[in-house]
Amino acid sequence: MKLFIVPTPIGNLEDITLRAISTLKNVDLILAEDTRTSGKLLKHFEISTPMQSHHMHNEHKTLEGILKKLKNGTQIALISDAGTPAISDPGFLLTRACIEQQIPVECLPGATAFVPALVNSGLTNDRFIFEGFLPIKKGRQTRLKLLAQEQRTIVLYESPHKLLKTLGQICDFFGDERQLSVSRELTKLFEETKRGTAKDLLDYYTTTPAKGEIVIVISGR
Repeated sequence: MKLFIVPTPIGNLEDITLRAISTLKNVDLILAEDTRTSGKLLKHFEISTPMQSHHMHNEHKTLEGILKKLKNGTQIALISDAGTPAISDPGFLLTRACIEQQIPVECLPGATAFVPALVNSGLTNDRFIFEGFLPIKKGRQTRLKLLAQEQRTIVLYESPHKLLKTLGQICDFFGDERQLSVSRELTKLFEETKRGTAKDLLDYYTTTPAKGEIVIVISGR
């Protein structure tokens, strides 16, 4: 029995590892965030392993059943739609439960969006903090006030329809001149990274609406 945490490509299918493909072919079951999305990936690499849905809306309900399968000797791989499970995606709950019940867990190295965005930003990356998504409402301003004082480089995830709001708040709390970068569509055909002051990027994306998942990297204070 073992749970394998398997990263999947964030865009470019060539970014999957040989070890990830081998693991997905050899386990008994794959837990997928969206079986339709993952089905395309598995078909591309000729992986016929059965899938089961495991996402943020059902992970509490399916947890006991998955743990029972693992204890009965089932080898299970956990994947998300893109990137490394449990990094702003489902996975933490199951991983913690396995560790508590002494079920072996093995996480494979692989794709995750914030690493290339951080390195490509040109901002200091020897010390940084990963914040994931900011709170939507409650606690958002409090978090921004704290982050404005942070001396390390800050990494955020954001969706396209909330980008302008977030850039505006960065201007308000961090100042117009704070240096940052915005990366989107990482590893895909239209990959783009824009660098400059918070005000520069707010002006740019006001006239050029962003598409695709976004990583914001902000220089420390």
